[in-house]
Amino acid sequence: MDRMIYTAMTGALHTMTQQATASHNLANASTTGYRAQTDSFRAVPIYGDSLPTRAFVLDTTTGSDFSPGSIQHTGRPLDVAVQSEGWLTVQLENGEEAYTRHGNLQIDANGVLMTRDGLNVKGDGGVIAIPPDSRVMIAKDGTVSIVSDDSKVTAVSIVGRLKLVNPPAEEMIRGDDGLFRLKNGEAAPADPKVVLVEGALEGSNVNVIHEMVKMISLARQFDMQMKMLENAQQNSQQASEILTLRS
Repeated sequence: MDRMIYTAMTGALHTMTQQATASHNLANASTTGYRAQTDSFRAVPIYGDSLPTRAFVLDTTTGSDFSPGSIQHTGRPLDVAVQSEGWLTVQLENGEEAYTRHGNLQIDANGVLMTRDGLNVKGDGGVIAIPPDSRVMIAKDGTVSIVSDDSKVTAVSIVGRLKLVNPPAEEMIRGDDGLFRLKNGEAAPADPKVVLVEGALEGSNVNVIHEMVKMISLARQFDMQMKMLENAQQNSQQASEILTLRS
């Protein structure tokens, strides 16, 4: 009896956790560069003074879906999308690196190239500064060039190159801020094979239909587990009544 209660109770609890994950994915279906979260159930035996004859259900976050999203052309010079595999590098406030696919870049009041969230975009030589009164162009290899707004100046100047990386997916982990990092905490080396698409943004890779079907399936699982708990309660009551009659 108690075995069924353990399984149904923990299964219902972690079904709600998976529902939260599916809801989070659906909420970010239109977020630029978002990578869908994935998770799964696993059975864990309970260890104690006796043998592990009981088990409970545990939800495990298995990682993220790293498949690329659709590329949408915007025509904005500071919009870049990573084609196929690869990541843009940003610098956190503590100086560490993190990686994102969100290429909606902007220039702050000090002329520093930043992400929409206010993080410095890191180049091969550090942060990239843009001189005032300049037009910015970002090449496929991440080279950042500028042209002065002065019509008399036609020369193109290179001010830096975006640090583009492509570490193995199994070595990356998502942080609470939505950015990715290497599991070992080190900085990933630049990869010259990563290619950008200029004037474009990558959409979310969330499959809305799949997530909706998953939500329905999880709701049915939750109902089934709650019915198991109700059945366990009814069986316990009936067993108590039988024992009372015999006594």
